[in-house]
Amino acid sequence: MTTHPEILWAQRSSETDEAKNIVYLTVNVIELNQDSVQYDLTPTGIKFTGKSGDKTYAFDLTLFAEIDPSASTHRLTSRALTAVLRKKEKKAEFWPRLTKEKLKVPYLKTDFSKWVDEDEQDGEAQASFEEDGFGGGGGGGPPGGMDFGNMMSQFGGGGGMPNFGGGDFGGGGDEDDDDVSPSGGAGHDHDHDHDHDHDDDDATDVTAAAK
Repeated sequence: MTTHPEILWAQRSSETDEAKNIVYLTVNVIELNQDSVQYDLTPTGIKFTGKSGDKTYAFDLTLFAEIDPSASTHRLTSRALTAVLRKKEKKAEFWPRLTKEKLKVPYLKTDFSKWVDEDEQDGEAQASFEEDGFGGGGGGGPPGGMDFGNMMSQFGGGGGMPNFGGGDFGGGGDEDDDDVSPSGGAGHDHDHDHDHDHDDDDATDVTAAAK
């Protein structure tokens, strides 16, 4: 029987800098059999299949807008597949969601460890993508030295946290998680804070080939 893995995502946007016009993606599968992984990245979507023990995990998502597979990267470990997807079109605005259609996807959630408001991107320290591909925080912490505790306190401990996840992604709840919005936009609720550390010792960096 096939199971959907937990998928975390966040993003950055830029009209001028391609390196800052990206989507962060983390597919969490504990004790992932790396030899079983099939990862297919196209300009319009992502397909993933992998095994952990006797369980098979898979998903097939059509992205909100096109990406450049040749400029995108991914890393595989025994705990997760992490990727940096390069958006094809350089725009200052965030994608409103990860998926093309506005769907309820319970296993797709906001990655708060990489979260930043759209209007606060310019104040963020330059991410060291060359080192770890995910903002220089090899330990999985917030990029650019962002104080996550302060951010949480601004929204009353998380209850009023804006929802910038991908589509009506409610994580299984009744609230809508789907449309991306900076704090000044439409409000969104998130029930979970995910901060995943990944074992870099067995990580393998791979550049996804354009399909």
